Amino acid sequence: MAGGKEIRDKIKSVESTRKITKAMEMVATSKMRKAQERMRTARPYARKIRNITGHLAEASPEYSHPFLVTGSDARKVGIIVITTDKGLCGAMNTNILRMVTHAMRDFQESGIGSDLVVIGNRGLSFMTRIGARVVAHAVQLGDTPHLERLLGPAKVLLDAYQNAQIDAIHLCYTRFINSMSQEAVMEQLVPLSGNNVRAERGTHSWDYLYEPNPADVIDELLVRYVEALIYQAVAESFASENSARRMAMKAASDNAETVIGDLKLVYNKTRQAAITKELSEIVSGAAAV
Repeated sequence: MAGGKEIRDKIKSVESTRKITKAMEMVATSKMRKAQERMRTARPYARKIRNITGHLAEASPEYSHPFLVTGSDARKVGIIVITTDKGLCGAMNTNILRMVTHAMRDFQESGIGSDLVVIGNRGLSFMTRIGARVVAHAVQLGDTPHLERLLGPAKVLLDAYQNAQIDAIHLCYTRFINSMSQEAVMEQLVPLSGNNVRAERGTHSWDYLYEPNPADVIDELLVRYVEALIYQAVAESFASENSARRMAMKAASDNAETVIGDLKLVYNKTRQAAITKELSEIVSGAAAV
C-alpha cells in the first residue's frame, strides 16, 4: 500500500486536474449557448432554401444548371468532412471520421475514388495519416464560422463537379439534436437528387416564372443553396462540439471527484493503520518493561 505522502500527492494532482476540467466545462457552457443560438438562427433559412431548391429540381426548367444534372462517368466523388480543431469533446470526431472511412471503403469497393475537403484540424491530421486524397482544407476557424473561409476549400470540389471530374459531392458533419445528443450524418450536396431533395412528391408539380431570365435566377439560387448548407453544417458542428466538450468535461470533473473520495478513504485507512501500529508498539514496549 502506498504511503501517506504519496496518497496526499495523488489527491493534490487529481484536485488540480478537477480545477482544469471544471474551468473548461464553464468555458464550453458559455460558448455552447452562443453556438446554439447561431445554429438555430440559421436553421430556418437553410431549411427554406433547401425546400425551394428541391422544388426547383422537380420543376424541370428550360435551363439546366450543372448542380441539377446527373450522369457523369468520372467514377469519383467529393466529400466535405467537418470536424473540430481541438479535442476533448468525447466521441464526436471519432463518430464522423468512422462514418467517412466506411463510406470511402464502400465507394472504393464499387470502383469509385474519393476526393476530400477537410474542415478542422482533427479531420485533417487523421485523413493525412491514413493517406486519403485531401484536395483542400480549412483549419483554425475560431469560435465563429466565417463563410468566406469555408467556401474557398469547398469551391475546389464544386468546380471539379461542374467540370465533370467528380460525380457527386457529399457533406459529412455532426448534427446537433440537443445538449446531450449529437448525430453524425452524411448528406448529398449535389446533384440535387435523392434524399437531399426535400420537396413534396406525388401531390403536385412545380413551375416558376423567372425574371430577368432562368439562368441568372437559378445560378444565384444554387450558389445561395450551397453556401447555406455548408454554413449550416459548420454551425451545427460548432454547437455539437461545445455541447460534447461540456459533457466530457463534466464527466471528467465527476470522475475526479470520485477518485478524490476514494483516495481520501485509502489515505484515512492508511493513516489509521499507522496509528494503530504505533499504539501497538507502545503497548508492547510498555508490557515488556
